[in-house]
Amino acid sequence: MKKPASAYAAAGVDIDAKMRALRRARRGIERTFTEDAAGGIGAFGGLFRAPGRGRLLVASTDGVGTKLKVAHLAGRHDTVGQDLVNHCVNDILVQGAEPLFFLDYIGAARLDAGVLAALLRGLCKACRANGCALIGGETAELPGLYPPGEYDLVGTIVGQTPRGALIDGSAIRERDVWIGLRSSGLHTNGYTLARKAIFETAGLTVADRLPGTRRRVGDLLLDVHRSYLAPVRAVRAAVKVRGMAHITGGGFPDNVARIMPDGLCAVLDRAAWTPPPLFRFIAEAGEVDREEMYRVFNMGIGFVIAVRPRDVLPAIAALRAAGERPVPIGNVQAGRTRVRLAN
Repeated sequence: MKKPASAYAAAGVDIDAKMRALRRARRGIERTFTEDAAGGIGAFGGLFRAPGRGRLLVASTDGVGTKLKVAHLAGRHDTVGQDLVNHCVNDILVQGAEPLFFLDYIGAARLDAGVLAALLRGLCKACRANGCALIGGETAELPGLYPPGEYDLVGTIVGQTPRGALIDGSAIRERDVWIGLRSSGLHTNGYTLARKAIFETAGLTVADRLPGTRRRVGDLLLDVHRSYLAPVRAVRAAVKVRGMAHITGGGFPDNVARIMPDGLCAVLDRAAWTPPPLFRFIAEAGEVDREEMYRVFNMGIGFVIAVRPRDVLPAIAALRAAGERPVPIGNVQAGRTRVRLAN
């Protein structure tokens, strides 16, 4: 039997296989593009020209993933709706888009009224906080498709940006500086590997306290995925932002690489910040090597912003005024490798 290429693959998720499948499908996807489809495949959000308005619509679809398994174990369902909305907001924010509206999908073998109410509360709370209208969705009961008592939660967001204000990384230049914004935890990525390390290997439950912390495992794992809309608005009002990346599945190597121009390398210094205890515990309990940890998880930095060297201080000042604890985590150098993790 062939040995899995990584701990994440052994847990059930193979990032490399997914990326190969997407590359094979690229040409077929591009053939669906109409004349108003803008941009290409691989950005955080898809682009579509809004007729007659001089604006681009930016859309993205995502799910909460196996974080829902933790919500099920903890019997708490009021946070995952917030995770979903905030994740989608961040994905279109990378390209400079402001959210317009949101649609959700909730599927289960049987929809429990209390669980559904909690999910909708979370969705509504996050939509209000992000100024995003929840205009519709679908609730589906599909016996036999979903395990009893569990559900799936998926959402689609549509936002907009003036065509001349699109941020796609093409303005990134050598010597630009990367500023990192802190995450609130795992956000919504890597939960298959995290659950295997924490629940299966370490034998902990959602009610146990995580070693080295004062918090329960369930509470840590259900910390809400942050929205970076407010701090990004603040920094964009102060300086010209050259590029941004949301650190989701694929970690730093895959997500920052998506916006790097050819011939340039984002050099990110892992010594610039200390990953929170939850990440360190997963690495130790799951025997996950360091390089894989930085490809699967955000490691405490959920969003990165590239600015010119002269704009670093005013950018940091604006972010601090918005309540952030920003940290410079690297720069841009000439190179063929789009991302390099140092130290």
